[in-house]
Amino acid sequence: MSDFWVFGYGSLMWRPGFAYEEVVPAHLDGERRAFCVQSYVYRGTPEKPGLVLGLDRGGSCRGIAFRVAAAERDAVLAYLRERELVTNSYIEVERNVRLERAARDYVRAVTYVVDRNHPQYAGDLAREAVLAQVRDSVGKAGSNRDYVLATAAHLASLGIEDAQLEWLAEQLNAGQAA
Repeated sequence: MSDFWVFGYGSLMWRPGFAYEEVVPAHLDGERRAFCVQSYVYRGTPEKPGLVLGLDRGGSCRGIAFRVAAAERDAVLAYLRERELVTNSYIEVERNVRLERAARDYVRAVTYVVDRNHPQYAGDLAREAVLAQVRDSVGKAGSNRDYVLATAAHLASLGIEDAQLEWLAEQLNAGQAA
């Protein structure tokens, strides 16, 4: 058995919740980070859903690849499945990701893409609709606002630009100050 990799693009980047040997900025082609999953558990409820990030088809996504020791593979996969598949709105897949380091090598990484056929799939929403939904939603893991702000801050700290997240964070911070 060899090490295996996990690709994170949202809260996994700033709160992985598992042990890893190495973390490397990485790039995934063919899917993009989008607020396309209604959260009924972690950042909202069925009555007042929040919105969380998913990988949706098209475009590309910069995120983080975590190298996990082979001996931890089963435990990490069990943890990720419990965390990410809580309502089955994601599909566990393996994708080729390019590591953003001198060698620019590719690795196979486990990641979670949105299930477009799932009732929690929100599709492409206008940024104003996303803002309205995340502004006051709260779930088991806390407020949707905090999720957006933590993700935006982490992306900024890595030098990853995401216009929608930056705009959302600006609007949420402006609303808090008002």
